[in-house]
Amino acid sequence: MRNALTSGLCSLLAIFSLSASAQEESSVATQLEFGAIFTSGNTENENIKYKVVVDWDQSENWDYQFTSDGFRASQDGISNAQRLYHTGSANYTINPISYVQGRVAYENDKFSGFESQSDVTVSYGRNILQNRENMTLALTAGVGVRRSETEFDTDSEAILRLAANYNWNLSESADFIQDFSIEAGSNSDIYRSETGIQTDILENLSLKFSVKVKHQTVVPINREKTDTETAITLVLNF
Repeated sequence: MRNALTSGLCSLLAIFSLSASAQEESSVATQLEFGAIFTSGNTENENIKYKVVVDWDQSENWDYQFTSDGFRASQDGISNAQRLYHTGSANYTINPISYVQGRVAYENDKFSGFESQSDVTVSYGRNILQNRENMTLALTAGVGVRRSETEFDTDSEAILRLAANYNWNLSESADFIQDFSIEAGSNSDIYRSETGIQTDILENLSLKFSVKVKHQTVVPINREKTDTETAITLVLNF
């Protein structure tokens, strides 16, 4: 299983390199999301949240996405929450409706009981709601492998991944976003959900309210199965 993770990551990197050398025209869009709260005095608190999304359209058939999502909280200089979640994906368009996706993910949650969790999946995707001008819905289904490391053990398991990405353009300046995924494994299942509303403030600046939920059916002892994160952040597009 460990070799499968390594091979999958190397394969995706090879795809990136080959496609980059074969195509000359490309476009890159970057989205930076940031929120922070600092207090001082009787209590010193520091809460920082960030997210970076890079979309790279290499050609009519290939597009890539890299996402880095992080959160850190501390009180009186002592960290009490810290999470990093990175994903990378490569999509090959078969036709306007269908595509194939290769995806890698790595998560490091300091207080989850896991040293890290990573997975590699290959999925088939379809773009639904093609006849709706103000809505998009992408559905993917695929298989892969997940590796979970704790302080005392390392576990690898086959997974089935199902995901839905929904976007509703409420008005010229507001969007509703709903992302949901299920990673069903032979030892445990992971459910992820992000619900958000994003409103434009300026041409390239938006305000976003979001709620994230992660639920894992089997976790290390004395750890909660469900984590939630509610945030108000600024989003910069360039």
